[in-house]
Amino acid sequence: MRFLFAFSAPMSAMDVSSTDRVLDTGTDSRVHTSVVSATALRSGQLACLTGVSADTLRYYEKLGILPTSLRTNGGYRMFLPSAVERVQLAQQALKLGFSLNELSEVFRTHDNGGVPCQRVLNLTEEKLHSLGQQIEELRRTQAYMQKLVREWRRKLEHTPPGSKAMLLHSLVDTPRNKPNNLKRKSRP
Repeated sequence: MRFLFAFSAPMSAMDVSSTDRVLDTGTDSRVHTSVVSATALRSGQLACLTGVSADTLRYYEKLGILPTSLRTNGGYRMFLPSAVERVQLAQQALKLGFSLNELSEVFRTHDNGGVPCQRVLNLTEEKLHSLGQQIEELRRTQAYMQKLVREWRRKLEHTPPGSKAMLLHSLVDTPRNKPNNLKRKSRP
């Protein structure tokens, strides 16, 4: 069995150059395959452990969120166990509002020996500020909808049974009296 390893980012626990190496694991080989096979995860295994698809892993690798994976002769991706934590970290950061491009930037900086901590803090502060604005907008929309529900209940009480109350039409009947809180906000 032979493994092709392609490295473009630092790989913990292995001291290799950034060039591709073909390792011969035959009977005369001095390669310790137990270390490689015992610790490496195929993309399907990593996908199962992290709850993302293999396509997502490939995309993360393309963006630099995951380091370039090891490859077998058959072309199968093999990831180090540390990739589990990296994917989980990325998933949690996405839930906080980080974009894939932001994560890519942060992880590439880290993988190249940089210290992205200030950038991470700045991004998080921006997201917190944006979240506060969204919450205020949602509160205004909630208050408007509560008022609307009260008006529509009164209108329905005065509408004869079987007649149309034209509730939705009232949204555009007098636009000058109604705040436009239902408009979608474009994202930067």
